[in-house]
Amino acid sequence: MVLPPRRQRTTRLCAVLEPEPLVAPHPDIAHLAALLGTWRGSGHGEYPTIEPFDYHEEIHFGHVGRPFLTYRQRTRHAGDGRSLHAETGYLRSAGPDRVELILAHPTGITEICEGSVLVEDAGVRLELESTRIGLSSTAKSVTALGRSIHLSGDTIDYSLQMAAVGQSIRHHLAAVLHRAEQQ
Repeated sequence: MVLPPRRQRTTRLCAVLEPEPLVAPHPDIAHLAALLGTWRGSGHGEYPTIEPFDYHEEIHFGHVGRPFLTYRQRTRHAGDGRSLHAETGYLRSAGPDRVELILAHPTGITEICEGSVLVEDAGVRLELESTRIGLSSTAKSVTALGRSIHLSGDTIDYSLQMAAVGQSIRHHLAAVLHRAEQQ
């Protein structure tokens, strides 16, 4: 097999990973299109088993013209900048008022959340609860997750609830993110 020069291969790969911005969102996810783009901001985390912490976060919702949004998330500690967490996955429409969030975490956890989506003049509201959580043999024991995500204008605020390591479901994270300027 003869491969094209490395530069051509890289260009093709980038085109697959980062679609052309002119691709129209699939009609099944048109009601979620307001989420598209990059969002940055700060949040606060707490849980009975850890010290409270502040963090900076970036989330990116993209699309490839198919009936789902792509999702990328990463956080860094607000004090020293060290990487804290990352997630990647998909937000799928399950009908005009239902969504599914399918995520993989580098800590050995996979998460499937399902719930409602409400689209209003003021924005979009998602209320999600985990229906399945997969754990690798070395992952921390997480038994439930819930996410509330609210988009209003150019601001996303969210909270995340978690049941883990013997604790019942309770508040873990909250953040406010703002739409990043388009480049």
